[in-house]
Amino acid sequence: MRLLLIALTLLLSLFPTLELCAKKKAKIRSSTSYDPAKRTQLSLKSLYNTLDPLSISEHLAFYELYPETKEGQAALKKAWELLNGGTLSSDMARVPLPKLDLQAVISLVTRQSFDAPVKLNEEQLQLIATIASRLHNRKLKGASVWTKNEVLALPTEDVDIARGLLIDQFEGMENAREEILQYEASIDLMALQIQVRIPPNATDEEKVRQINRFVFQEMQFRFPPHSIHAKEIDLYTFLPSVIDSRQGVCLGVSILYLALGQRLGLNLEIITPPGHIYVRYRNQDKTINIETTARGINLPTEVYLGINTRKLSLRNMHEVIGMAFVNQASVSWSQGNYETTVKLYEKALPYLTDDLHLKMFLGLNYLFIDKKKEGTTLLKQVEGITFDEDVSPETLPDDLLQGKADIAAIQAIFLPVDETRASIIAKQKELEEIIKRYPTFRAGLLQLATTWLQLGRATEALEILQRYHKLDPHNSTVEYYLSILSAQRLDYNLAWEHLKHAEKLTAARDHHPRALKGLRENLRRICPEP
Repeated sequence: MRLLLIALTLLLSLFPTLELCAKKKAKIRSSTSYDPAKRTQLSLKSLYNTLDPLSISEHLAFYELYPETKEGQAALKKAWELLNGGTLSSDMARVPLPKLDLQAVISLVTRQSFDAPVKLNEEQLQLIATIASRLHNRKLKGASVWTKNEVLALPTEDVDIARGLLIDQFEGMENAREEILQYEASIDLMALQIQVRIPPNATDEEKVRQINRFVFQEMQFRFPPHSIHAKEIDLYTFLPSVIDSRQGVCLGVSILYLALGQRLGLNLEIITPPGHIYVRYRNQDKTINIETTARGINLPTEVYLGINTRKLSLRNMHEVIGMAFVNQASVSWSQGNYETTVKLYEKALPYLTDDLHLKMFLGLNYLFIDKKKEGTTLLKQVEGITFDEDVSPETLPDDLLQGKADIAAIQAIFLPVDETRASIIAKQKELEEIIKRYPTFRAGLLQLATTWLQLGRATEALEILQRYHKLDPHNSTVEYYLSILSAQRLDYNLAWEHLKHAEKLTAARDHHPRALKGLRENLRRICPEP
């Protein structure tokens, strides 16, 4: 009863406040309910005030919706100021915005990934070029060249990565220059939007954070679904398709990241683990790995190393251009289109003149199209070598040149497989026929063992790997798998033997992989070291 009285007293004490609130709401309602224009103006003003003060895209999107309103004009002016670094220069202030057709420029900023690409006219392109003239890449000699030979002649530190790639991609097209400028305008506008959020004295780490925020959060660039990128990796490698779709494989998004970094004065390194690429920022105190397939997260460097990968290759801008064609060539190769594969590798060669992997792949494909002299010449350059980043020697050139395999055998090991059991079995049957003809073909044995592992058949995989070990005990990956499979069969002494051999091979190349350390710890828990 006492609690009830207290509650009633409290409620009565609130009556004046509640009455006042009710009167205020009624006053607002009465002033707007019967004046639609005023009500709309209040709503627009409230909506305008919720815009991110540093978001160019939000202000331009607001202007697109309400171009004739006072708030819409204010949003356009604010976006214009942001694009120009926060304030309007005297030159920019004189541009008659209402008379200039800005719609295409606005659409370029506000478009979604499912919208059709926007084409700018000459006046609009010149407008963006004027705004973007302060970007750092304009200081590079590569930002003013227009031919492939000029790009190749540049010192690598002067290469504008976007210009270099676009020149090569649109080579031979009648309107190549216009296409290049169209996509460069898109990258410029992206860089300008990022620059707005970077304080004048920002650190490089802050620049990395802001590029990540824009690319992966605001623009939502993503890695394409596996079923798509596996068949169309070239589509998601080159800048135009990456920009248009906002989807890209590791190389495609990394190239865009590099182009933005150059415009923002951020020096980045290009790192290529086997079959992969990512960008890295490094100073004397810190290393930041930027994994472009996972929204820019910073993964430990050890993640990119493996049993046979002892170090990561550092690439330059010329090499990145060449790698775009290497990626495209991999698709043609998987489709059995060897003529096209050769042409693409040849396009990559001027940018990757000293790349031994490229020489090996081009040499093999020369043989596939019956250019035996050219193929043999290149393969002899990589015969008997161990690639600098690897632990174990490369066996393909040796086995082919020594008659332990033929062209059909080489083609078989590069047969693509998808996620289906049927494709794995099809490749396995092909490899089994190859091994019957060439029982000492090492790459064929390793690929055959891999298909058994993919099917969950450890016994068959172990038998094939043991055959490999007898032929060649210098493959650290084979020794690693033999140790694991032996432990699964409770043969711990043999597991220790193969582990120690793998450790010896990797240590000889100054490599101590995390996977071997983990395997050693697991074996110790199960069985003491002999």
